[in-house]
This record gives sequence, C-alpha cells and structure tokens, in this order.
Amino acid sequence: MQIQVGIITISDRASKGLYDDLGGPALKKAAEGYGWTLLADALVPDEKRDIQRAIREHIARGCSLVLTTGGTGVALRDVTPEAVREIALRELPGFGEVMRMESLKITKNAILSRNLAAVVDQTLVICLPGKPSGAVECLGFVVGAIPHCVEVLQEVPTSC
Repeated sequence: MQIQVGIITISDRASKGLYDDLGGPALKKAAEGYGWTLLADALVPDEKRDIQRAIREHIARGCSLVLTTGGTGVALRDVTPEAVREIALRELPGFGEVMRMESLKITKNAILSRNLAAVVDQTLVICLPGKPSGAVECLGFVVGAIPHCVEVLQEVPTSC
C-alpha cells in the first residue's frame, strides 16, 4: 500500500521567517526513505485554528497520514496536542507511550513530551517533537505500526 503523507511544521518563529524550518525537511527525507509519497506540506504558527485548518487541508488533498512537528512540549504556546484532540475521532495512546519510552533512553527530558497519535476522519495524525532529530527518531520508533493502521483507516482489504 502506498502511503500518501502530509507534513506540517508548527512554529511561531519559523512561520514568521525568523529561522528556517528544519523539522519539515527532516521528516520529508525520512518519509521518502520509508517509500511514502509526500502530497502536501505546510508551515503554521502555534495556533489551534491554523493547525486544525492545515490538517483538514492535508486530508482534503488525499493524505492518509499527517505528520506534525512542533508544539508538543510544555511551553504555554505548545498547543498541538490540544488542537488535534479537538478534531480527532479517537486517540491512539500507544504511539505516544512508545515514543516517550524509547526517547527516555536518549534523553531524560523525553518525559516532558506530549507526542501523540490520533484519527481525524480516516487519516492517521502523528504529532512529533519540534527538534528535527527528535521528530525523525520518534517516527522511527512507531513506523512499524503505521502501514497497518493506515490500511485499516482507509478500509483497504487485507489478506488476513
């Protein structure tokens, strides 16, 4: 199954041009390495409405997987999990649990992460850290579960 992916970078400063978006390009390279097709990308500020609009736009373009990077920390402006939960049909807590558990082996600050995955419409949305290396690492920790999840959500018949 070909996975159609959208990538959204969530950052006030990058969206204002104060620094280059490094997270989105890092995730794009990782996605291509997994053989996925990038359909859309976006750069938005840490605003619930902008995050939700970008997710909805990616879904409308045909993305079966949306990866976000940024806004998952403890800063008051970090609202990505709240924005996603407001439009999600259900949350998939195992993704966040595994990302935190594996990240704790790398940094003690992983306990502060609010990474998560949720279902919006028929699309898997995974919220990853803003640090490029952390985003790619966390994606790698859960990549094995993504194809089956996307297949089920897209109602693709399986051989089982």
